[in-house]
Amino acid sequence: MNKKRLSIIITVLLTFFICTGMILDTKYNYGDISVFMPLYWGSKGSKVSEVQRKLRQWGYYDGPIDGRYGGGTFKAVKKFQKKNGLRQDGIVGKKTAAALGIPWKQKKATTYQSSRGGGGDRGDVYLLARAIHGEARGEPYVGKVAVAAVILNRTKHPSFPNTIAGVIYQPGAFTAVSDGQLYLQPDAESIRAARDALNGWDPSGGALYYYNPAKTTSSWIWSRTVHTVIGRHKFAK
Repeated sequence: MNKKRLSIIITVLLTFFICTGMILDTKYNYGDISVFMPLYWGSKGSKVSEVQRKLRQWGYYDGPIDGRYGGGTFKAVKKFQKKNGLRQDGIVGKKTAAALGIPWKQKKATTYQSSRGGGGDRGDVYLLARAIHGEARGEPYVGKVAVAAVILNRTKHPSFPNTIAGVIYQPGAFTAVSDGQLYLQPDAESIRAARDALNGWDPSGGALYYYNPAKTTSSWIWSRTVHTVIGRHKFAK
């Protein structure tokens, strides 16, 4: 094989590997979106640390925040899944990540993130605002805060998941999740209502449920004692 032909072959191979590497590097990176892949026993990295921090914060995990998915993290995830009505497989997949408040697709930077401030976890503020926008769009401001307060009240009640994401994504709990309105971009008023609720304002009076009597199809909800009516929503315990 002469040198010229060998040089051509090497050039072609290098080009192939470079292009392949570029494809592999961008397979799970779309612009400024980093895709969160499933985590399981043996996984390592910052996402594992994030899971461990969340689990420790809520009392499921007491091990080190070391970014290593071992037996302690596995058991903690299974406990969390059981409490939140999820499949108990010890794997942090899409649904478990959502219940933990870890987005499946995370934006590295957005205008909203850079402009936010104030009380509460930033992820919780935005998720709560999305729920408000999806569930109470068109309601008076106090009614929006009341809807957020119901979600927060559920996190403190033993009958419900103990995280904002867990409550919102609990199967069948909110129409906005099932019909996709949860994924609309919340407006400024919904974000402000989320912050007010996280800062302690509860116009619902401690309610665990709310419903629009003109739209509800559940006969069970009518059995709950209504003690507050705001806009088109009745709030009950």
